[in-house]
Amino acid sequence: MNEKRQITVCQMRPGQSGTIVQILRGYGRQRGRGHGCHGLTDRLHSLGIRPGKRLTKVSGMFMRGPITIKVGQAQLAIGYRMAGKILVEVDGENP
Repeated sequence: MNEKRQITVCQMRPGQSGTIVQILRGYGRQRGRGHGCHGLTDRLHSLGIRPGKRLTKVSGMFMRGPITIKVGQAQLAIGYRMAGKILVEVDGENP
């Protein structure tokens, strides 16, 4: 059975991979940007994080610390709240 499920990067286990499905809106205060909630989306797109790309969670820190991910050949750390806005479709696994 090739079932897929969608979770945020925060919910992924280290080493787990998936395809980015969506970047959820609503990220803190928009300090004078005047663009609504596009600040987060623009920032993630500039890092190469966009729907359709493969992503692997490398590690996460205790108590909502930064999360290290790999997108393509780049490995980078993003904040916990930012990672919580990235929706990923992972392959179904046996519980």
